[in-house]
Amino acid sequence: MTTTLDVEHIDSTRIASWRLLLSNPVTVVSTVVLTLVLIVAVFAETIAPYGINSIDVPGALQAPSSAHWFGTDDLGRDVFSRVLVATTVSLKVAVVSVAIAFVAGVTAGVIAGFMRGWFDTIIMRVVDVMFSFPVILLALAIIAILGPGVGTTMVAIGIVYTPIFARVARASALSISVEPFVQVSRTMGVPAPYILRKHVLPNITAPVIVQTSLSLAFAILSEASLSFLGLGVQPPDPSWGRMLFDAQAFLGQAWWLSVFPGAAIFVTVLAFNLVGDGLRDVLDPKQRSIMEARAKK
Repeated sequence: MTTTLDVEHIDSTRIASWRLLLSNPVTVVSTVVLTLVLIVAVFAETIAPYGINSIDVPGALQAPSSAHWFGTDDLGRDVFSRVLVATTVSLKVAVVSVAIAFVAGVTAGVIAGFMRGWFDTIIMRVVDVMFSFPVILLALAIIAILGPGVGTTMVAIGIVYTPIFARVARASALSISVEPFVQVSRTMGVPAPYILRKHVLPNITAPVIVQTSLSLAFAILSEASLSFLGLGVQPPDPSWGRMLFDAQAFLGQAWWLSVFPGAAIFVTVLAFNLVGDGLRDVLDPKQRSIMEARAKK
């Protein structure tokens, strides 16, 4: 039973966490950047000044200007509009794929860490086998079976990142399952689903949140890599990786075709990583104590 003092302690801890998070200027700037990226992803088609597939052959390969901020490609399409709409595609793939990995990995990891025994052994052996393959190679194998496309890219990235979430959730569940309050609940015959929902899941939130932020960054890179190889987003739909693939033939004469989608990938991935680092510093007890000590000076 939660008392008033417990609620006040939780609220004060949350307030302190927010203050520490906001005291880090790098995290704040990265959060603002991600917020802008999210806004662009939601309203890309409204913001885009041109249609993403509006072909204007006479105006092909124009350098950046007031009419076309990011220039035009080999078909005369506005690069700025395509980069904006590609934001929606890339983030959609990243969010859905990480959601798949999150649900599957956390579920398997928590049950394995809490129940242990034969189920834990099987899950961890499967995870070890999946970890033995490079991420892109495993994703390529899955796409080779399912066929190229946005949907299969989401599934492939989701599958290859599932073991990461499974290990993080299992490690946290193992440490929580040996705590006295969990052991007492088991001894009293409290159902396992109730213990998982009330005690285990709330206590593994911090590492899972950090892993989610970092995985979103790697999912964007994975999608860009697969699209660059021609196995992800298919033309005429734009994605940052696909735009880099199309820019290969014009590197010497149209630098803007590769610079702007490349910069979009770089900024977005960096922002996700920096936000993940900021969350880790606040949620990790050791890093948190260091930040609190610095704040008192």
